[in-house]
Amino acid sequence: MSSPKRAEPQPAVSDRQVALEQAIASLLDACGLDRQHKDFTSTPSRVARVWSQEFLSGFDMDPAKILGDPVEGEGESALVVVRGIPFHGLCPHHLLPYTGTATVAYLPATKLAGFGRLGDLVACFTRRLTLQERACNDVVDALMEHLGARGAGCVMRGRHTCLSIPDNKHDAQVVTSSVRGELSGRPDLQAQLFA
Repeated sequence: MSSPKRAEPQPAVSDRQVALEQAIASLLDACGLDRQHKDFTSTPSRVARVWSQEFLSGFDMDPAKILGDPVEGEGESALVVVRGIPFHGLCPHHLLPYTGTATVAYLPATKLAGFGRLGDLVACFTRRLTLQERACNDVVDALMEHLGARGAGCVMRGRHTCLSIPDNKHDAQVVTSSVRGELSGRPDLQAQLFA
């Protein structure tokens, strides 16, 4: 005789998610929509979940913890570059999404970060209501501060919904970059970052 299946525990709904559900319900009301219509009955909870997990979760991430378990004791290394790190964020001006890829580079001193940690760092700063430019700067500053890098750089290439909707600039791409430390004065290393 098989044992009865137990229901999987549901994750607790945060205060943020409850507040977001209420706000989305109010938004639907402000749009004059019938929230009892089958298209909208679950909309507040769906939107709150997506916002909590995909657009605001970076506020709950700590760059010091992300970079807090480095590989130490390695010899000084040349530039470390990780390309094609996917990101998405939400523009604070229009609350519209943007997506793209990042290239992150750093000159290690005595600590190396796992490659996956660099992707986590990008997620930490893009999954917030923030500008792409600010996220780019935040990634580089975190590498300098928490990893003790001799230099660091980040290039983000993104497509922003706020550009593609109003004037149909669908192919417009926003490229932001930030460099610190020894990368600032090294065109040879910057060339690897921007390649």
